Amino acid sequence: MREKIVNREDIEGRLFDFNLGVKQVEDKDSKYFGKSFISGTLSIATDENGLNVLDVHYTFITETTKSGKADSRYAALKRIMETGKTWAKDGKDEATKLRVSSAGALNDFYPQGQEELVSQQRNESGFITFLSTLNPDGTNRHKFIFDAVITRVEVKEPENAPMYAQIRCAIFNFRKDILPWTLIARDPGAIDYFENLGVNEGEPVFTQVWGEIVNTTQKIEKTIESAWGAPQVEYSKRTAKEWVVTGARPTPYGFGDESNITAEEINEALAKRNVYLEDVKTRAKQYYAEKGNAIQAAPAPAANAIPNGKFNF
Repeated sequence: MREKIVNREDIEGRLFDFNLGVKQVEDKDSKYFGKSFISGTLSIATDENGLNVLDVHYTFITETTKSGKADSRYAALKRIMETGKTWAKDGKDEATKLRVSSAGALNDFYPQGQEELVSQQRNESGFITFLSTLNPDGTNRHKFIFDAVITRVEVKEPENAPMYAQIRCAIFNFRKDILPWTLIARDPGAIDYFENLGVNEGEPVFTQVWGEIVNTTQKIEKTIESAWGAPQVEYSKRTAKEWVVTGARPTPYGFGDESNITAEEINEALAKRNVYLEDVKTRAKQYYAEKGNAIQAAPAPAANAIPNGKFNF
């Protein structure tokens, strides 16, 4: 596998809102027992109208790193909690300006009462830089760049909306854990490019892609017919976060080369993920059992369930 796998996001804008808390580790068996940590979410408006608001999640940020040095993320989050100003509460002009160097990650969980695993794509952690001015080009405030193993490209043609390509792939975190991922291509040239790659589950392509993280809100209209008179119209909103590809390497890295990535390395990463998912399933069952709402979660797929070298992320 490549020595350095790229998974980077740059999110810049005004602090729209935040939901952070300082907690203490209560598990007496943990090496962090008694230590304080911060967890929660920053919501950052990357555009000038407050429409593209991206959440950055922090799971476990302690005051010091493993080496004993002060963790700047803890100090920055504490500063936001104590003096940060938000667009939602203080207005756009007063909102704290910042940039977060984040990364793509998955939030894997079992919803209460459901048996199927949910894996939500999200922006995870990252160092925080406080800014006096923002990049004037709003398109450069919500960028990503990933090294990705692409296995499937499907062109979608929804009613009353432009067609797009859904790109199924896998990216990797800094520990080189595999993360099944979905990218979107909307530009006609991008759709053609990914269609013409000719990828399938048995012949993946390993390459680098980049683009924009876009939080879209769709207005949904539902008409309810009436026995007489005009029908009743109900409106609802659906929000979806998309990683929209705007570029890719002219020449892919190549698949099967030890200097890039091999099928064996992917299988090893998938096996490791399956072990992790088994733990997620077990902890979910224990949690809901303690609440009196036990679920029988479906087992994670076995590591040897991948037929004939095919990869279905």
